[in-house]
Amino acid sequence: MDLKLALKVSDKDNVATIFADGIVDGTEVEIRDKRGDSEKVNVIGDVPFGHKIAVRDIHKGELIMKYGEEIGIATKEIKKGEYVHIHNLDSMRGRGDWKE
Repeated sequence: MDLKLALKVSDKDNVATIFADGIVDGTEVEIRDKRGDSEKVNVIGDVPFGHKIAVRDIHKGELIMKYGEEIGIATKEIKKGEYVHIHNLDSMRGRGDWKE
C-alpha cells in the first residue's frame, strides 16, 4: 500500500500540507506532526500535491494557521479532512486592507 502523507508543522496549525499525488475525495491520508504523532483522516475533495487539508473542523471567520503563521481566514465552515484553498479561505497576505 502506498503511504499518503500530510504534515502538520506547528502545534498552532489547523491545516496540514499534502505530500502525495493522487489525493481524491475519500482518500485516507496520514497526518503527522513534528513529534511523530499521527492520525488517519479521509480527505474531502480532490487535493493536489503541496496543498492543504483541515486537521480539525474550522469555523467561518476563524484564522487559518499554516507553519505557525496566519495565512488567511475561513470564509465558510470547513470540515476535518476538507481541502482548504481559495474556495473556503480568504488570504490576508499582501492585501493591506485586512485588520484584526
